[in-house]
Amino acid sequence: MKNKKKILIMGGDGFCGWPASLHLSQSGHEVVILDNLSRRKIDEELGAESLTPIQPIETRIKAWKEVSGKSIGYHHVDIAADYDALLNIINEEKPDAIVHYAEQRAAPYSMKSPRHKRYTVNNNINATHNILCAIVESGLDIHLVHLGTMGVYGYGTAGMKIPEGYLDIEVQTEDGNRVEQQILYPTNPGSIYHMTKSQDQLLFQYYNKNDQLQITDLHQGIVWGTHTKETNLDERLINRFDYDGDYGTVLNRFLMQAAVGYPITVHGSGGQTRAFIHIQDSVRCIELAIENPPEPEERVMIFNQMTETHRVRDLANLVSELTGGEIAYVSNPRKEADENELHVKNDLFLSKGLNPTTLEEGLLREVSSIAEKYAYRADHSKIPATSTWTKEQKPGVPKDPVK
Repeated sequence: MKNKKKILIMGGDGFCGWPASLHLSQSGHEVVILDNLSRRKIDEELGAESLTPIQPIETRIKAWKEVSGKSIGYHHVDIAADYDALLNIINEEKPDAIVHYAEQRAAPYSMKSPRHKRYTVNNNINATHNILCAIVESGLDIHLVHLGTMGVYGYGTAGMKIPEGYLDIEVQTEDGNRVEQQILYPTNPGSIYHMTKSQDQLLFQYYNKNDQLQITDLHQGIVWGTHTKETNLDERLINRFDYDGDYGTVLNRFLMQAAVGYPITVHGSGGQTRAFIHIQDSVRCIELAIENPPEPEERVMIFNQMTETHRVRDLANLVSELTGGEIAYVSNPRKEADENELHVKNDLFLSKGLNPTTLEEGLLREVSSIAEKYAYRADHSKIPATSTWTKEQKPGVPKDPVK
């Protein structure tokens, strides 16, 4: 580890935030979590708990102290709504870095209704802007690391590998000269959630330009897996396992569906290509980003935080072969192309020392065994995706599985 840092984790109770908090604490950093526990409230709203029995945040922190001997601080605060409380905490804690996970992270949930769209915009954009504004007002030298999404790029590559945030272009001036420029890669969000992450990019560019804030934006792929080295140390530290139609990520959902005897549901043709990263690599990337901040006066640093791409139907076939589960093709609730290619550069994290965890049978079986262990907690009525992108669409519920 490089120099010990004090790190505030915004949204540190969530699916990515909790294992990242443990990983950074284990690495020797001083970690403080800020969270309003909104994800747990959404569980109550949807009537769909995590498949794994996650403990209250206070129990989690106490268990970590018992297991590791290390303390994690905690503030219950809504950073999107209570700017003064956020600023006071930053001034009191004086962090070296802030990791920003405090955004509503599910595309389907963001498209559920006008109310959910408005909530996602209000929460996500206000949270991001409040953090940026508070860093400036505090006058402290703080490196902001933000968890973004590959979804800001859309799902087409124009026959080229998607670069890490910036695109080199050449424009012709009125006098006929050609000028080379570098711009943000054009965004093409596929949901309100992805749109808020696209807006985050503009906020980062502005505050970097105007106030010289040090910012790293991580465009992350779909996370799969549940355990990290730290969450595996004690069952009280176990991470979330979302399987419902709003929050469950595709590969985890497939493995869970097979484990409980539910058809492996592929939306549409299954020809959608997505970027993926294992949860252990996700937390490692956060650590690498913190340890390699941009230089003063440097532009926003953008990493593509993914390790591999896969077509959805190929993943379904892989899980089916591994588990014997049947595959059902259902209507796609999203407004997207039936087929797409996705080629992505991820050179920056590789150059910083990331040793990628790729999709392998052993890790797939590990996720499957977790799903089997807690299968009794599954509510099958919550598995179908019921949030649709257009009013005309109806949710896809499997009837006759197609092998």
